[in-house]
Amino acid sequence: MASAPTHEMTPAEAESVYFNNYPPPKALPKHEALARAFINYHVEDNRRLVLVTSGGTTVPLENQTVRFIDNFSAGTRGATSAEYFLEAGYAVIFLHRQFSLLPYSRHYSHSTNCFLDFMDEAPPASNAESDHGRIVVHSEYQDQMRDVLRKYRHAKKHNRLLLLPFTTVSEYLFELRSLATLMKPLGPNALFYLAAAVSDFFIPSDRMSEHKIQSSELPQNLNNEEAIDPSDIYTGGIPQETKPPTHSKKLIIDLDPVPKFLHQLVDGWAPDGSMVVSFKLETDPNLLVYKARTALQRYAHHLVIGNLLSTRKWEVVFVTPESPYERWIRVPKSKRSKSISGAEEQVGLAEAKTAGGSAAPKNGETGGDYQQGQDSSHEGMEIEALIIPELVKLHSNMIAKHGAQA
Repeated sequence: MASAPTHEMTPAEAESVYFNNYPPPKALPKHEALARAFINYHVEDNRRLVLVTSGGTTVPLENQTVRFIDNFSAGTRGATSAEYFLEAGYAVIFLHRQFSLLPYSRHYSHSTNCFLDFMDEAPPASNAESDHGRIVVHSEYQDQMRDVLRKYRHAKKHNRLLLLPFTTVSEYLFELRSLATLMKPLGPNALFYLAAAVSDFFIPSDRMSEHKIQSSELPQNLNNEEAIDPSDIYTGGIPQETKPPTHSKKLIIDLDPVPKFLHQLVDGWAPDGSMVVSFKLETDPNLLVYKARTALQRYAHHLVIGNLLSTRKWEVVFVTPESPYERWIRVPKSKRSKSISGAEEQVGLAEAKTAGGSAAPKNGETGGDYQQGQDSSHEGMEIEALIIPELVKLHSNMIAKHGAQA
């Protein structure tokens, strides 16, 4: 069995070792067939296509998985962004964590109210139909629901949206590599919007327990002998000589870093001339811009969208390899939706406290509230309504440059 990649390996070697350490997902051939047909359909129409990745990835602790490590992502950024890409005329492959938020249904599937609260039973037309009244939408929700329904039906009718699920980090990486390769005929019309929260650590399959990790006493067989040797108790891949005493109730897990395949995506998997956008989420304002710049320099892609956990619904920073290098996009204060998890007093802190200690740019230079496209007619503007139009402009510029060089 192949061992886990090390930091001394080249990106190509790490790719080979990692993918040889896991079997391909069972659904991969089906997903490839669906994606190939979807991509070819839009290549013929010369339409731009974006791969949106969304939601978190799990890290199984057992081959027959009962327990796993997860992260908080519900897929809000990805699902919302996919809708705005569709409005901008893109076809969308939505590679998402199973059961996370989906475009359009997100408005109701994870709503504060159960979706049944949006509906009612209309009065029967006659006594004969007293038990068969029509199901209707409450009047106060009809306009919004009609708008969402029409957009969803348009995407389906015109074959603009393909939904492909994953669960584990290995499934995600297999899918990403496969889809990127299939997208090669798109050339510069391809865009990668990597909004999924990908796990940073994993347990190689050859160190993973086959069965559920036991947390209590071992079973006794009929001869009152231990059915399992205590030395076989799983301790998360810790070498035998360093295992804790078998009477310990602790679970110690030795995790390896997931290889960073963004370099492989940029330089190998993705189509020539395509645009690659990654995200950087941090909790420390002092680190956000620094970490985003570091990622951009390390992987040589086109854009890192940085956001703080506490302010991600109201502000992001575009970090690019070209001037202006750092540009903040913010929902105007009057349009910011309320957020239970957000802290509005932290808006602007990451701009003011960069890792290099430089002063924040003044409003009107590379920072400040970016308000283009704001809709004064409705409250609670989604920041993706500002992100996607700006991203479309950057993609258009890349396509134009590629055409001029061809």
